[in-house]
Amino acid sequence: MEGRPLQETELVERARRGDARAYEEIVRMHQGIAFRTAYLVAGNAADAEEAAQDGFVKAWRALGRFRKGAPFRPWLLQIVANEARNRRRSAGRYAGLALRAATDDVSGDAAPSPEAALLAGEDRTRLLDAVNQLPEDARLVVSCRYLLGLSEEETAVALGVRVGTVKSRTARALDRLREAL
Repeated sequence: MEGRPLQETELVERARRGDARAYEEIVRMHQGIAFRTAYLVAGNAADAEEAAQDGFVKAWRALGRFRKGAPFRPWLLQIVANEARNRRRSAGRYAGLALRAATDDVSGDAAPSPEAALLAGEDRTRLLDAVNQLPEDARLVVSCRYLLGLSEEETAVALGVRVGTVKSRTARALDRLREAL
């Protein structure tokens, strides 16, 4: 049993009982997606970093209210997204969202040709520009679903809406993106 990584549910239960080390492990597990979520909402790295940190602190303080057995990640991301939203509102910023391409995973052993890499980069830039032109609710749904890779259920929890709302916003946003591209 020693040396075996703990499951998230075990870590959450330990953290609920006050185990700070268990919560540190939870933070390590989720810090990347928490930052990306905050960045999508806040629109800049500095606010995203602060929102993610504040979200983790608020989640730690609210662990007693966390429903046992519920998925932790969507609950945490909802807190982080709310923090990022509050930061953006309080600063009065509604600047366009500058999404960066996370990683370019190359399939196979061969690297893409310079021409293919350039075209892929141009396509990605056009897509991200089109996503940035979407209304905020549609942009957030598309970002959560396709850029963060969240399920419909996780997106619903993170944004504080129903699953049906996620589905309809996703469909409308994809229609707008098809028209734009």
